[in-house]
Amino acid sequence: MIEKSFGVMFFLKTPEKKENSRILYLRITVDGVPKETSTKRRWDVTRWNQKTGRATGSKEDAKSLNYYIDSISTRISNYRTKLINDDQTITSQRLIDFVKGNNVSKAKVLEEFLEHNLEILSLVKKKEYAMGTYERYSIARSHVAKFIKFKYKREDLEFRELNFDFVKDYELYLKTVRNCANNTALKYISNLKTIVLRAIAKDIIPKDPFKLFKRKKIKCNKQPLSTAELHRLENKVFSSDRLSLIRDIFVFQCYTGLAYIDAYQLRPNDIKEGIDGSLWIMSNRQKTESKTDIPLLPKAIEIMERYKYHPLCITRGAVLPVKSNQKMNEYLKEIAILCELTGTLNTHKARRTFGSTVTLKNGVPIHIVKEMMGHHSVKQTEEYAITEQESIGIEMKQLKERLSKNDNNDKNENPMHLLLKLQHEVAVLSQQQVRNDNELPQEELRTITRRLDSIKEILLTK
Repeated sequence: MIEKSFGVMFFLKTPEKKENSRILYLRITVDGVPKETSTKRRWDVTRWNQKTGRATGSKEDAKSLNYYIDSISTRISNYRTKLINDDQTITSQRLIDFVKGNNVSKAKVLEEFLEHNLEILSLVKKKEYAMGTYERYSIARSHVAKFIKFKYKREDLEFRELNFDFVKDYELYLKTVRNCANNTALKYISNLKTIVLRAIAKDIIPKDPFKLFKRKKIKCNKQPLSTAELHRLENKVFSSDRLSLIRDIFVFQCYTGLAYIDAYQLRPNDIKEGIDGSLWIMSNRQKTESKTDIPLLPKAIEIMERYKYHPLCITRGAVLPVKSNQKMNEYLKEIAILCELTGTLNTHKARRTFGSTVTLKNGVPIHIVKEMMGHHSVKQTEEYAITEQESIGIEMKQLKERLSKNDNNDKNENPMHLLLKLQHEVAVLSQQQVRNDNELPQEELRTITRRLDSIKEILLTK
């Protein structure tokens, strides 16, 4: 917005005690409202032209001061033009603040990060966030703090100091110094980006330093337990009650699809009679608050009954004596070695096993599995689909059965009828070839060849 009047002048302010050396002041007047500030530079009044607002003489010190005055005038003019282009109000105070640097936020990264984390913590008490979310952001802040100290030898940085190089160097730090995997590093960077976007929303910084930062997560091939591995795990006899208990909880997860935290928080009042008269788990997922109704399979009921009177279950009012996630995963590593299982065995692998080996592999429709696992979309459930090798094996087995059935039908049919049928099929294919000017389809040719072999076999046996 263009102002009615605008003026910039530099002058030497008269001190209480008259002396030749005086402080140089800047005065900006907008629409009759003057604001002034000290430049903190002193100059001899006898070498000053008050009309032009410049130092007089050709000495180097006079040239230096005039250059300084001209540069400030140019900066004020450019900033005023920017305000006009942005359709913002121009005031003398705003221009003075710009000269003094007060318009630039001094907000610091770790301070804003801490403020964000404390807000998350306060909302944890309101159950809007899980404690794990707060802990994840706390760890992310800790990594940023260590990086700033490592790279810049400082306790904190101002947001205006962030740029693309900062983000790129932070990624390198996470992958090298902190030894984080690609996906883990990107998660921590994503946590930092949340704070940066928050700063942009609060007008602390004008642009996003992450704008040019493009990285992709590496898709992990997380395999479930196969049917054979699951049975081996179930039937393994351990000399330690500790490992037997952890194995049973893991197997319970394999037959219910519960995530670790949901198995930990499972209470007896979550076990209810379903519409079919059998026992169901009816609760909400802790992670997404989505409703999950899961019919209990016999193996899960057996494990549940086994630990019904366990001291830990009675103390916590829980269905199972679930240990901490850290301990569970620690003991599952021992179990994997003893059961000669390949790959990492952890609590999440049980949920993946339920989604693939226990349900989808046995013909449970994917939309039903989606509901039981509490997923928001089928796309999430597709990630739990059975392994490619098992999928190919099942499909090829069904194909073999169909081909075998066709061969048996051919053997039981009259050879003359078979020849007439094949003659008709060849004629149809020939017509298609003439119309489309294409070669005969390979699959059709293989079928015809197979049937001719069947006729030959029938004739030879007669």
